[in-house]
Amino acid sequence: MSAAKAKKPSKAEQAKEPEVIPVPRLQEKYEKEILKSLAEKLGRTNRLSLPRLKKIVVNMGVGKAISEKKYLEDAVEALKQICGQKPLVTLSRKSIANFKLREGMAIGAKVTLRGKRMYEFLDRLVSIALPRVRDFRGLDPNAFDGRGNYNLGLTEQLVFPELNPDKFTTPQGMNITLVTSADSDDEARELLRGFGMPLRAA
Repeated sequence: MSAAKAKKPSKAEQAKEPEVIPVPRLQEKYEKEILKSLAEKLGRTNRLSLPRLKKIVVNMGVGKAISEKKYLEDAVEALKQICGQKPLVTLSRKSIANFKLREGMAIGAKVTLRGKRMYEFLDRLVSIALPRVRDFRGLDPNAFDGRGNYNLGLTEQLVFPELNPDKFTTPQGMNITLVTSADSDDEARELLRGFGMPLRAA
């Protein structure tokens, strides 16, 4: 009697196997290069005390959504394509009669990125999106909030090549906040420069 053939795993069993996601380039650079450089510049030996990137928040305010909901739907879809994550619709906190704005109206969308998606987004921002900004001369090195967090604004979403310019025809800007664990703006500045953020000379 011939030996029994090995049982092939079913489609359901194959689907349960976890997908192996490669380590993002900037995450690997942080662990292998940036940490060592920060330790030397800041004079610390404890890796846990060195600044790190905690999260990135991408926010779109869509004032036109007050009169036409389609603008908000487009912003949500654009953010989803740019960040690879479903956005959260943001609501107005108070009513403003002059702008026909009522409390609780949907007027924006935001995404909070952590982990691998955060590093992947930062890589695309630094390597692809910012160089596509018209007349780009570097980022403001002083756009910190005093607690090590950096804010930058983009006036045009189409600097991200993921978006089809034939579909997203309405100009839409966004605000990007990089939240770090740094104790000061100077430490955060060194961290972001290590990631390749094109900060102008102070």
